[in-house]
Amino acid sequence: MKQVIVALVLLSFIPTVAVDQKKYERPKVLEPSVYRGDQTQAAQPSLGEVKWFEIFKDEKLQDLIREALVHNYDLREAVARIDAARANLGIVKADQYPNFTASSDLTVQRNSRDGAFTIPEPVKRDRTFGSVLLNLLTFELDIWGRLRKATAAARADLLASEENRKAVMTTVVSDVATAYFTLREFDYELEISKNTLRSREESLRIIKLRHEQGVATMLDVRQAEQLVFDATEVIPAQEQAIEQTENFLSFLTGTNPRAIPRGLSLTEHQFPPTVPAGLPSELIERRPDIRAAEERLISANFQIGVAKAAYFPRITLTGLLGFESAQLTSLFSGSRSIWAFVPQVTQPLFTGGRLKNNVRFTKAQRDFFLTDYEKTIQSAFREVSDSLVAYQKVKEVRVQRELLVNTVRDRSRLAYLRYNGGVATLLDALDADRDLFDAERSLAAARRDELLSVVQVYKALGGGWQL
Repeated sequence: MKQVIVALVLLSFIPTVAVDQKKYERPKVLEPSVYRGDQTQAAQPSLGEVKWFEIFKDEKLQDLIREALVHNYDLREAVARIDAARANLGIVKADQYPNFTASSDLTVQRNSRDGAFTIPEPVKRDRTFGSVLLNLLTFELDIWGRLRKATAAARADLLASEENRKAVMTTVVSDVATAYFTLREFDYELEISKNTLRSREESLRIIKLRHEQGVATMLDVRQAEQLVFDATEVIPAQEQAIEQTENFLSFLTGTNPRAIPRGLSLTEHQFPPTVPAGLPSELIERRPDIRAAEERLISANFQIGVAKAAYFPRITLTGLLGFESAQLTSLFSGSRSIWAFVPQVTQPLFTGGRLKNNVRFTKAQRDFFLTDYEKTIQSAFREVSDSLVAYQKVKEVRVQRELLVNTVRDRSRLAYLRYNGGVATLLDALDADRDLFDAERSLAAARRDELLSVVQVYKALGGGWQL
């Protein structure tokens, strides 16, 4: 018996027998040499490597992002998933080690002298007996590596959860920045509307005076009033959009709806003139969603080994040591000691195709995660290219709208001069005023889109999760 025990214990230290399984290798993905739409030098450090507080210089925006990184609900859920994955790793890993438990019981029994069994006279009717046992050993010899591969799969799941948290951080940072810049654009449009309204009310006052003096007609008065009402109508809708955006920012930061403090105005935000994208090969190492997809693929690859190991015998060692006695007073006497050691071998013989289909199932899952990994990479390349193209084109639109605003503003000034001088009709001046209002609002939207395009480039390049 001693030789058997020593032999079985030595088996537990034998290195894992290799199960017929391919070792994981990172899948090869066709990478572009440069991003489409990238007009910078690829050798420059990528914008995605820069920390978020070095990109967004507005202190109020930084405070909102910090608040969101602590209280955002999606991030809190991601942290809970990490805790669950870490606990699951501990559960799976515990199966590799022996389990020790202790148990005891105490029985007090009284038998009747008139019962079914007659108790002879000197035997007492009252008896107290019990046992104290130490389940010395419950241990599975992991000869085929089933438990080790299961632990490796659980560890990969934990790493995937951590990478998912970083991906959520990237999304939260970009969402807060997007909502904040949108809010500042609404503020700017509201300011334009109020300034336009004051200007039109002053023009209406002058036209009414001219009408009283017989210089202007009632048609001129009505046309001026129309412009005043048009400007007044826009303001409530803009105020609604502002408050709803503030509510959305409050939700992102995990707080009740509230007023959001402002920092820099829409025109004061400055970003670098160029947005370096870096090398496409670096994106695979930087974007957390790609790394999370790879960890899921690694976990699925280990699960195939777990499924294949189920074909082989499972060797379990069980032992116990303790005391057992019919009288509690003599429980711990030397003659009352008991022990047992039970090596057990379990070999599946017929499972109705369960093991075979389980291997097929794990391979199908591996293929699914492989496709998801490749899809995530190609989606990342597309997002980077789309954001770079948008950044370039939105900038061109913003430049043209600035020229348009300057031209229409000068046209409006000249039209009012000609009307006041009696050379042109009021209709020309009012048309120019209406076009100027629309052009200024369009320019504000273009400035917002330019800021948002930088945010999208930063997110697509995998920035925002760095502490």
